[in-house]
Amino acid sequence: MLETHLQSATAPDLVVLSAGIWAPEPSLSSAIAVTDGRISAVGDDDSIAALIGPATERIDAAGAALLPGFHDAHIHVLAGGLGLTGCDLDSAHSLDGYERLIREYADSHAGEWVVGAGWFGDVFPGGFPDRALLDRLVPDRPAVFTSHDAHGVWVNTRALQLAAIDRHTPDPAAGRIVRDASGEATGMLMESAGELVTALIPPHRPADLRRAMLTAQDHLFSLGITSWHDAILGRYLTLPDCVPTYLETIGDGSLRARVTGSVWWPAGAGLEALDSVLGTVAECRAAGFPVDSVKIMQDGICENCTGALLAPYTGVTPETSGESVIPPELLTEIVTALDARGLRVHFHGVGDRAVRECLDAVEAARRHNGAGVSHQIAHIDVADPADLPRFAELGVTANLQPLWARADQEILERKLPMLGEQRARWHFPFGSLERAGTHLAMGSDWPVTSPDPLWGIYTACTRTAPPADSHARNPESREPMTPSERLSLESAVRAYTLGGAEIAGVADRRGRIAIGQDADLVLLSGPLSQPQDLPSLRVARTILGGTTVHRSSRS
Repeated sequence: MLETHLQSATAPDLVVLSAGIWAPEPSLSSAIAVTDGRISAVGDDDSIAALIGPATERIDAAGAALLPGFHDAHIHVLAGGLGLTGCDLDSAHSLDGYERLIREYADSHAGEWVVGAGWFGDVFPGGFPDRALLDRLVPDRPAVFTSHDAHGVWVNTRALQLAAIDRHTPDPAAGRIVRDASGEATGMLMESAGELVTALIPPHRPADLRRAMLTAQDHLFSLGITSWHDAILGRYLTLPDCVPTYLETIGDGSLRARVTGSVWWPAGAGLEALDSVLGTVAECRAAGFPVDSVKIMQDGICENCTGALLAPYTGVTPETSGESVIPPELLTEIVTALDARGLRVHFHGVGDRAVRECLDAVEAARRHNGAGVSHQIAHIDVADPADLPRFAELGVTANLQPLWARADQEILERKLPMLGEQRARWHFPFGSLERAGTHLAMGSDWPVTSPDPLWGIYTACTRTAPPADSHARNPESREPMTPSERLSLESAVRAYTLGGAEIAGVADRRGRIAIGQDADLVLLSGPLSQPQDLPSLRVARTILGGTTVHRSSRS
């Protein structure tokens, strides 16, 4: 049962034997051969072992699962790397922990600004931080900390003063300055309001950005991620424009992962942004960075009531339904123009109204341009059931962030009550989307949440938090949230491998273990046959183009 395109006189560079090869259909194959970076043969142990030559590297998997390399379809790698190399609050999910990390960082860094990220709203009374705490920790310099989801910025008084934000400062388009009862800014800036401060932060040094990018790459390799799609190529809040760092590291070969990305459409911008966006696409392509996608943010997030809903939030005063970042009519014009130029649109759509507006824009583009490239909507926290069939009808991919689909404290105590019981039924409707025939891809949105695909797949299949996730502090997170929306293990793995490759347009080379595919592989520490296996597994080895780029110290 050997499948091969090897020349008879050519020995493979690598063979993997005795593996539990992951395949959509049952297979008796247990071994593969790799030649010149691509899978050249798939078969049983005996047939593949017969191909071994003197220089062939041999890996005995001892029955462990061998999967295609994971593809993170929505990630912010430079931001994640800056978190790993800077003041990352994600490592301490408590007010005491945040105080300790900020104080230590401020004391050890003499820069003009103190900048960090990673805080969670559920740590603070009322869900939002206040400038008073930062004033105490950093009294002498402006301090700016982006939330873990990158939709809020926490600043101290000095930062507000430098930005000239006071009781008379109007809220910017698609943003809000949170104020106290007297009208003074509290230090919490939502969405685009954060840019009033972040635009003043001195730029990162190129050497620091390079170190962050390569640190992030090593971290992702350790999790079995061999390819990713960067969801913002451009400047956003405290996130620097990552395009120069990508071009540098791709150009000198230090960035080895397979990378695609979406050029950022400035929040709320009209068609006047088209030429600049097209220019960035052309610049990336000319430098060997295969960019064919544009990121459009159509709303915010439900947790701060900026997610765009069809009906008002429940129990929220003053009454609000959230914000559409781009008016629907203008969104249709923008999407139609991008679609006509063969560019995919990667929407941020959280609320059910935003999801509908994105689908409507794609439908209009189809009517105007005919069948074209595939588009995708990321996040989909809540969707109206009437819109679910439209994903398949329009060929729109649901880009899911699976680790969010569990009953964390902030979701139970803040988000679901604001959605109300009826909408909560359609909270992260993974299973319903799949049953409606929707094409699925998965990503982590790191640094919003962990980029570990094994964690994400576990939650997609169980609708519970991974046992090792320290952010899931409440007992309810271990109970299934809307269990009818679970995915099968096969569907979740497909979405984190082939699904991402398909929407990136590279499925002819990646996402499967088959002859002719790039030898991008992840070997786990044991067999995988059911979701309950995942908590005990780790990545033993990550292989990129036939070369090991990560090997666990325990393997």
